[in-house]
Amino acid sequence: MNERRIVVVGGGPAGMMAAIRAGELRQDVTLIEKNPVLGKKLLLSGKGRCNLTNACDLDSFIKRFWGNGQFLRDAFNKFFNLDLIRFLEQRGLKLKTERQLRVFPQTNRSDSIAEVLKKELYKNKVKIIYRAQLKDIVIQDNRVKSSILSDGRFLAADRIILATGGISYGFTGSTGEGLEIAKKLGHTITPLRQGLVPLETRQKFPKLLEGLTLKNIRLKFSDGEKEIISETGELLFTDFGISGPLVLTLSGQIVDWVNEGKDVYVEIDLKPALTKEQLNARFLREFKLNSKKTIKNALKNILPQRLIAIFLEIAKINSDKKVSFITLAERQNLILLLKSFWLDILRPMPIEQAMLTRGGISLREINPRTMESRLIKGLYFAGEMIDVDADTGGFNLQAAFSTGYLAGERTALN
Repeated sequence: MNERRIVVVGGGPAGMMAAIRAGELRQDVTLIEKNPVLGKKLLLSGKGRCNLTNACDLDSFIKRFWGNGQFLRDAFNKFFNLDLIRFLEQRGLKLKTERQLRVFPQTNRSDSIAEVLKKELYKNKVKIIYRAQLKDIVIQDNRVKSSILSDGRFLAADRIILATGGISYGFTGSTGEGLEIAKKLGHTITPLRQGLVPLETRQKFPKLLEGLTLKNIRLKFSDGEKEIISETGELLFTDFGISGPLVLTLSGQIVDWVNEGKDVYVEIDLKPALTKEQLNARFLREFKLNSKKTIKNALKNILPQRLIAIFLEIAKINSDKKVSFITLAERQNLILLLKSFWLDILRPMPIEQAMLTRGGISLREINPRTMESRLIKGLYFAGEMIDVDADTGGFNLQAAFSTGYLAGERTALN
């Protein structure tokens, strides 16, 4: 196999995996990273625990991507979840599978994964240039020739892999320069927008509930015409609105609706396991057993303490009213509110606060079997800068590892 000069731009999961794979195939690999450390965004993932992949089957995995998942089938066939798990465990990192088949390191520390990847880079003699930023790519006869760094250095290259990420969490170094360079070279950039992002509500009471997590609830988002209903899970109140796994997972569609100028609202089903009839029977039972209690005390067995006062204010019931005096209409209102706790969505938070950037390099201009540009020979893409995105659960990180692995391999073999 001929040795080629391969430059990988971006030291995140996609870039590191691309450099490792090209290095394993005995290529001359240089990895450029603008930060003083590798994997800065990786270290933040999963609240510092790093949900690195998901253990579900391939078809289920692809369905978790919003519309463009089929593009990843070749990358997943080359390097998928079991391959990633084997890769890490063979290098001494034990993993565990938690609820919803989410895979984490047993250490519960994302730096454990970063350390394995860094050791593999050194083992495969990948040269790493820290604090360096790509300024431009030199093209000759429609083929990459070299890369130019912001400090003026030229790096000759037979192949270049761009893995610079999107523009979310910009403080980690994801500021979109790779996308700008790709655009300058003639690539189409699908509009960038927020993915996995908290939502701001018109109502201001979430600020009073900041930090409260509602568990085992279900959400129904609507724009007045279409609806999206979540699985059962968790919601987190913030100082500006709502977040948490269920909100983040469905936020991509909400962003699109808001961008289209639609009015969006969400109904929180606080008791999805119970019908209105079952809730009515429970209230009757609770009220009979606790007839001398105030309604705010009687609700302690039904709602989190911090939510009760706001809940009763919305229901227009005096919190000190004895349950024996609660009317039929008031009881029905309580039941209705438990099944449909309403919030108006004002807007998603800015893309800088999103966990993921949606949009990126148009898939029409990337060969899915190789990750090579269809416009420029020797130019490859990997990771978040490609126009694919999924909900939470390890799917996006696996896509980064898989596209990075495939790009790294094909730079050596093409």
